[in-house]
Amino acid sequence: MKIVLISGKSGSGKSSALHALEDCGFYCIDNLPLALTSTLIETLSQEKQYAKVAVSLDIRNFSGDEAKLKAFLEAIEQQNIEYQIVFLDSDEETLVKRYNASRRKHPLSSESRSLREAIALEKAWLAPILDVASLIMDTSTISVHELRATIRQRIANHEQGEVSLLFQSFGFKHGIPTDSDLMFDVRCLPNPYWEPTLRNFTGKDTPIKEFLEKHSMTHKMFEDIKGFVEYWLPQYKESGRAYLTVSIGCTGGCHRSVYLAERLSEHFSQKNNSVHLKHNEL
Repeated sequence: MKIVLISGKSGSGKSSALHALEDCGFYCIDNLPLALTSTLIETLSQEKQYAKVAVSLDIRNFSGDEAKLKAFLEAIEQQNIEYQIVFLDSDEETLVKRYNASRRKHPLSSESRSLREAIALEKAWLAPILDVASLIMDTSTISVHELRATIRQRIANHEQGEVSLLFQSFGFKHGIPTDSDLMFDVRCLPNPYWEPTLRNFTGKDTPIKEFLEKHSMTHKMFEDIKGFVEYWLPQYKESGRAYLTVSIGCTGGCHRSVYLAERLSEHFSQKNNSVHLKHNEL
């Protein structure tokens, strides 16, 4: 039996993630009280048809009680059940916009507590879950359709026994992705942006590749990042990690980081069946 626990901030896409897993054959339960989860899991584990289960842990039934969470996870481990915790995150401004657009009420907001105060309180209460999450996904800049596709790729289609790798490019001027496990700064490489004829291309295009590959430091950067990930990947796997997100950042997130993320993804895809690629700024 495999259990995926979906948690995260209200408005970050937990329901959409749960629907995506349901479409992939998971038996899904939304907003189950933490106190009832252990009993449910024990019951479902005795039925063969419930080989894959997804449970949403909502802030309404979890108020930052770290001891309760620890006891719950220990109960699952004692039953020798494989589980993963997926935490969906979004920045405050995105959440405020989503709530204003939908006109829904945040579960922690009240007459005496504003929306922003409710978001801050929820963040503090969810900290214990965030600390033990197997996979953290920042949904601030992706659509519902992209979220569902990512859930299918990284969770539902994840090869058991392998670490699912995501290489993503980003621009520092837009902020570092909060779901980064490893982050590499490649702003020291020559910047094609300052070549007027190259400015409108991206790191996926031949002119940018040719420009960057003329410089030996580009190849050195690739080899160093590749070597670091190759060396430490078995250690992450041995420690029980199922997912690893490697973020490559340059200034705007369109040229150098894209080129290296593409090249790294291509290299690791030759050895790993669960490698994914994402360009945040394209």
